[in-house]
Amino acid sequence: MMKIKCLILFLMIWNVFFQAQTNNTEKNNPEKRTYKELEDEFYKALPGDTNNSKSIASSYLKKAKSENNTTQIAEGYVMLHFDEDLPNALKYLDSLQHITQNSKENTYPARIYLLRGNLYFRNDNLQSALNNYILGLKYAKEKGNKRQIAMAHISIAYLNNYIGKHEETAKVLRHYAYDADYMNETEINSLKLNLADAYIEINKMDSAYALIQEGLQGSKKSKDVYRYYQNLGLLGYYHLHSKNYQKAIDGLLECEKYFFTNNSGSKRNQHYTLLYLGKSYAGLQEKEKSVDFFRKIDSMVLKTNYIYPELRDVYTYLIDYYKENGDKEKQLYYVDRFLKVDQVLDTQFRYISRELPRRYDTPELQQEKEDITNELTKRKSLFYIVLSLLLISHLLFINVYFKYKKSEKNYKKIAQDLIQSVNEKRVVKNKEPEAGQEIHPVENTENSEDKTSRTVSEDIAQTILKELEIFESKDQFLNKGITLGSLAKKIKTNSKYLSEIINTYKGKNFATYLNDLRIDYAISRLATDRKFRSYKIPFIAEELGYNNEQAFTLAFKKRTGTPLSIYLKEIENMSSN
Repeated sequence: MMKIKCLILFLMIWNVFFQAQTNNTEKNNPEKRTYKELEDEFYKALPGDTNNSKSIASSYLKKAKSENNTTQIAEGYVMLHFDEDLPNALKYLDSLQHITQNSKENTYPARIYLLRGNLYFRNDNLQSALNNYILGLKYAKEKGNKRQIAMAHISIAYLNNYIGKHEETAKVLRHYAYDADYMNETEINSLKLNLADAYIEINKMDSAYALIQEGLQGSKKSKDVYRYYQNLGLLGYYHLHSKNYQKAIDGLLECEKYFFTNNSGSKRNQHYTLLYLGKSYAGLQEKEKSVDFFRKIDSMVLKTNYIYPELRDVYTYLIDYYKENGDKEKQLYYVDRFLKVDQVLDTQFRYISRELPRRYDTPELQQEKEDITNELTKRKSLFYIVLSLLLISHLLFINVYFKYKKSEKNYKKIAQDLIQSVNEKRVVKNKEPEAGQEIHPVENTENSEDKTSRTVSEDIAQTILKELEIFESKDQFLNKGITLGSLAKKIKTNSKYLSEIINTYKGKNFATYLNDLRIDYAISRLATDRKFRSYKIPFIAEELGYNNEQAFTLAFKKRTGTPLSIYLKEIENMSSN
C-alpha cells in the first residue's frame, strides 16, 4: 500500500513537472511569440552575441515563411545578415532585394543600399561602402524618406572622418544629433558618441568631455553596459589626447576586460582599445608594454583583415622598436606588414578622397546652390508681393486720407454755415434745418385740413399744436425720460392724436421730433454760450436729456451732417477770429 501511495505521489509530481516544462517550452518557443517580441529581443542582444541573435533571426524568418508574410520575411533577411560573414550577408541582402522589388514602401530600395553600405563599411571595403551610400541617398531622396536621407549623410560623414575631414563630420553629426526630431534615442546616443570623437580630433576638448560624461551618466542610468564601455573607451582616448596617460590606461584596461570577454565588443572596439592602450604606454615610455599591445593588434589584423588609418602608427612604432633593439628579422617582418597595410590604406584613401567630392560633395553643393537659388527666388517673389501690397495699401491710405480731408472740408463748411445761421437769427424756434442747410421755418399750416386725418378735428389739432408750441418755447424737451405717452398726458390728449399731429404737421415721428428739438437747441446754445460749451461732452449730453454721450454725438451728426467735435472746433476758430 505504501508503495502504491509513493507511486501515485511520484506520478503526480511528474505530471506537474511535465506540465510546467510544457508551458515553459511553449513560452520559449520563438514561433509562438510575436514578431515584435522577437525583434525586440534580437536588437537588444549584446553585440557579438552571435549564437543567440542567429537563433532569434532564424526563428523569425521561419515563422514569417510559414505564414507567407512578405514584409516579415524581408525583416528576417535583414536580421540574419548582421552576424554573417561578407559573402553570406550579401546573399541575404540579395534575397531582401528580390522579395522587395515590387514593394510600395518608401523605404525600398534605399534601405537595401544603405544596409549594403554598412556591411561593406564593417568589412573595411570603403569603396563599395561609398558606392552603396550614394545609391541609397539617391533613392531616399526620390522617395522623400527623411530618416534614410539622414542615415546616408551620417554614413558618408564617417567616410569623411576617415580621410581627415573631421570638421565636416562634426558639422553633420551635430545637426542630426540636435536638430532632427525624427532620430530615436539610440541613434542620438550613437551620434553624440561619434561627435565627441570628432571633437577630440579637432581639439574641441571641452565639448568632447561634456558629451562623454553625458554618455557615461546616461548609460549608467539606463543600465546600458555596452554603451557605458563605449564612452569609457572614448574617455580613454580623450585622456590620451590630453597626455593624461595613466588616466587613459586605467579606463582602457577596464574596456579591454569587457570587450574581450564573451565576444562583448565589435572589431572596432577591440582594435581601438588596444591601440589607445599601446599609445598610452608609449606616452609613459613603457615601450615593452606598448609593443605587446601593438603586436596583439597585428595578430588581430591578420585574422580579421580589419584595416584603419592608425595602423600606420602601430607598424612604424614596431619597426622603430625592433630597429633600436637590433632585431632585423622582426624589423623586416613589420616593414613588410606596414607596406601591405599602407597599400590598402592608400588605395582606399585615394578612392574616397577622389570620389567623395565628385559624387557627394559636388552634387550636394549643387543641390544646396539650387535650394538657395529657389529660396532667393521665393524671397524675391515674396518681396514683390509685399511691395505691391504696401503700394496698394499706401494708395488706399492716400485715397482714404484725401476722402477724409474732403469730408473734413465739407464738415467744416456745414459747421460754419450752422454757426453763421445761429449768429444771424439767434433763435431756432419753429425752424427745422436739414443737414448742411440753414434752419427753415416750420411748414405753414394753411392747408392743414388736407393733411389732417379725419380722426382728429381741426379744433383738437390746433389745441395740440398750441401745446407743442409751449413745449418748444419753454425748452421742456430737455427733460429726461420724455415719451409720447408722458407728453400726451401732459397736454391732455391721447398718444394716437399726438403722434398723428406730429407726423402730419411736423413731418416726422415723435422720436425724430424730440431729437431734432434737442439738437437744434444744442446748435444754438453751443454757439452762443461759451460757458456751456466749456463743459465736458457727457455733462452737455445729460443737460440735453440724453442718457449718454454716444447717443448725443450720433444724434448731432445725423441732424447736422457734421461731427460735434468739428462743430465745436469751428466755433472756437470763428470766435478767435
